[in-house]
Amino acid sequence: MSLLTLLPFIVLIGAMFLMTRSAKKKQQQAIDMRNQMQPGSGVRTIGGMYATVKEVSEDTVLLDAGPGVELLFAKNSIGAVLTDDEYNRIVHGIEHDLKSDADVVPDDASSLTETDDSSDVAASDDTPVDLGKKDAADEQADTADEAKADAQPKKSEGDSEAK
Repeated sequence: MSLLTLLPFIVLIGAMFLMTRSAKKKQQQAIDMRNQMQPGSGVRTIGGMYATVKEVSEDTVLLDAGPGVELLFAKNSIGAVLTDDEYNRIVHGIEHDLKSDADVVPDDASSLTETDDSSDVAASDDTPVDLGKKDAADEQADTADEAKADAQPKKSEGDSEAK
C-alpha cells in the first residue's frame, strides 16, 4: 500500500485521539471541581437546583436546599461549584456591584420621555412621515392627492354646512 492510501486512516486516528484527549481533560476538570467542594459553598446540580453544601463524603454530598430541606446527592450530580458572589446573586438576588456610581436605569420610561410642548405638537401632526424612497408613480399619486386636498375648501370649527 502506498502512503496516499494510508493517509485518510492516519488522519482519522489522529482526530479520534484529539477528541478523546479533550474529553478526558474536561472530565478531569469536573472531578477536580467536585473534589474542591467544602461545606458552605454554593452549588448547582445537573438538574438545575441551587443549594448549599452541608456535608461532603466519599461519593455523596448532603445539600441544604432551604429551611429544613436536606437532600442527599451523588457527587457526580453536581454540575458546578459557584463562588459566593455568584451564588448570592442567583439565589438571593444580592448584587455586589463595584460600580456604585454607575447610571441607574429607571423602572418606567416616563422619565426618559421628553416633556417639551414642541414634541407634543410634532407627535399630534397627522401628516404621514416619509420613511424611504418612492417610485415615480408614487410621487405622481402624492402630488395629485395634495392638489385635490388644496382644491377643497377647509372647514373651520364655527362654520356649518347647513344654512
